[in-house]
Amino acid sequence: MTVEIQNGASPLAPDWLQVPADLNELKEPMWAGSVDRNSAGALTVGGVSVQELKEQFGTPLFVMDEADFRARARAFKDSFDAAFADICGGVDVYYAGKSFLCTAVVKWVEEEGLRLDTASGGELAVAARAGIAGERVALHGNNKSDAEITRALDMGLGRIVVDSLDELVRVGDIARASGRQAKVMLRLTPGVHAHTHEFIATAHEDQKFGLSMAADTTEQAGLSAAEEAVAAASAHPGIELLGLHCHIGSQIFEPDGFALAAEKLLRFLAAMQEKYSITMPELDLGGGYGIAYTPVDTPRPAAEIAKAMAAVVRSTCAELGIDAPRISIEPGRAIVGSTTFTLYEVGTLKTVRVDAAASDNGDAGNNVTYPRRYVSVDGGMSDNARPVLYDADYSAVLASRTSTAAPQLSRVVGKHCESGDIVVRDVYLPGDVAAGDLLAVPGTGAYCWALSSNYNYLARPGVVAVRDGFARLIVRGETEEDLLNRDMGA
Repeated sequence: MTVEIQNGASPLAPDWLQVPADLNELKEPMWAGSVDRNSAGALTVGGVSVQELKEQFGTPLFVMDEADFRARARAFKDSFDAAFADICGGVDVYYAGKSFLCTAVVKWVEEEGLRLDTASGGELAVAARAGIAGERVALHGNNKSDAEITRALDMGLGRIVVDSLDELVRVGDIARASGRQAKVMLRLTPGVHAHTHEFIATAHEDQKFGLSMAADTTEQAGLSAAEEAVAAASAHPGIELLGLHCHIGSQIFEPDGFALAAEKLLRFLAAMQEKYSITMPELDLGGGYGIAYTPVDTPRPAAEIAKAMAAVVRSTCAELGIDAPRISIEPGRAIVGSTTFTLYEVGTLKTVRVDAAASDNGDAGNNVTYPRRYVSVDGGMSDNARPVLYDADYSAVLASRTSTAAPQLSRVVGKHCESGDIVVRDVYLPGDVAAGDLLAVPGTGAYCWALSSNYNYLARPGVVAVRDGFARLIVRGETEEDLLNRDMGA
């Protein structure tokens, strides 16, 4: 038996997805500050319409609100400086470049008073080309090459975040061989559980990052890897031990995990300083602050996160009787994620019938099916791999016009030869969406372009920054010629 949907509501939709009262509404806080609709109903950003953007730059296209990026960066710097002013004189905010990086963004970051966190030699190359001072740059990574370590030393990086005992020795030896000292922070795994996807939770023991704080009872001394690293770093002539670092995961909404990690690291820092008669002047509490990908996501303002973390640092340092270290944090997604939407053009559409449990409708004993519409766009998993990697949820709106048509449960899919090529798994879109319409998917500033690929030989999209009625490319979209230039022939 086929059941038609009344008023748009579908039993196939996940429990969290509600039928919007107005399909044309742009729900905060998923969108950048300047995104609006013009008198014709088309989406605009920074005063520029999506039709203008499509005509000038094509689709798919990453569209970034530059003023919104700057405002979010400034909010983290100002909020954390204010919250920690009486504790350690302010906070060093490192923008996590892995979320999205290009030379223009590095310049914005520096102009707004932030520093830069990198995770590879390639990201260091972007930093160098942008001209940011080396002392304002950090290098992460669980498997840094000797060349990357040497490059970091040559650039005079402010910190190298060391991930293992083996790497600690290599960094120290390379620095000593060139007559230098490497400024090092030790990345620890504090065992704090973050309520996030397994693959982006990074503080538990069974994963590749960091030095465990748990004592190793198989060793005679019973020292943790973290303590072994403190002892080794403080004794190595090629190492200047700045302090400790942790990162508990990504896309986290509640401040509790950050506060608990801060307390555990402060207690460990105090114990190590006393035991080894050293001073570690810095403590980095990482990033991982969540953003809104769907209407039910509830991100915390930067000021709220800052106050919660400051309260714990203040009380713990007072209890331990220690001077507070200089605190640093590493927001990436929380700065760039919501500044950007991806603009797609709709191609083919089809509606399928999906079996549903008869008990959901009171039709026991009958085979009940419901419609689901597939809306294909001109991008896909090559420009947003997060749904297939992390089961990430996104939203979407009709961008080129408004509509009064009834809502219809839809699945926005890409053009790749993969059944898992899903951009938005479940969303209500107007029933009259048609080929040639433009869709906008918000929240794609972080880990979308950065994770993009050339699967099926699709060229990666460009990135446009829009501000005050002017749009400019900050990353040129690839061409087929770009792809073919790397093919060396038979």
